[in-house]
Amino acid sequence: MSKLKRIPKFKNEDEEADFWSKHDSTEYVDYSKAKSSITFANLKPSTKTISIRLPESLIKHLKLLANKRDIPYQSLLKMFLAEKVEEELRGTAK
Repeated sequence: MSKLKRIPKFKNEDEEADFWSKHDSTEYVDYSKAKSSITFANLKPSTKTISIRLPESLIKHLKLLANKRDIPYQSLLKMFLAEKVEEELRGTAK
């Protein structure tokens, strides 16, 4: 790989954003040395609270399934809902 260029110092985020919109980052960063295991533990996706009426029997079954997986039933419900929505969007729903 050829020698990398030095990343300039920026006065603010706008200046940096302008710079990167006009320059190729591969001339400044060696991505072969990048770490891929970085996580943002405290980053949470934004959520919105909704109210939904479900049959008690469905909630009971969700709680049983969630208990087997050792997760909260609301989390299991979100997982199931997300999977089904993704299926529908891909057109692979049964």
